[in-house]
Amino acid sequence: MEIAVIWVPATIEPSESAVAMCLAHLRRNSYRLAGIVRAPWETVEQTMIDGDVDVVVIADLAHLPPDRSPRIEVATAPGVDADGNHAVPGPQLD
Repeated sequence: MEIAVIWVPATIEPSESAVAMCLAHLRRNSYRLAGIVRAPWETVEQTMIDGDVDVVVIADLAHLPPDRSPRIEVATAPGVDADGNHAVPGPQLD
């Protein structure tokens, strides 16, 4: 069973709906909850680096800081990164 933390930025208030959405995601995926983190992104990043968690669950991509590390991109929308910014067009694969 993979270990997950829920990360909700401290600026998100009220946080109950974000936490509820994340908890439902954990249940659907049978993740084991290690905790809810309301600290800066760098704190969550360190838990991943240290190998303390396998998965970080967030309620909304907009909660991620744009300059985060590790960099996270969503492959489902060609030409758009995880922050909704349009990327420079590249070669199209058929």
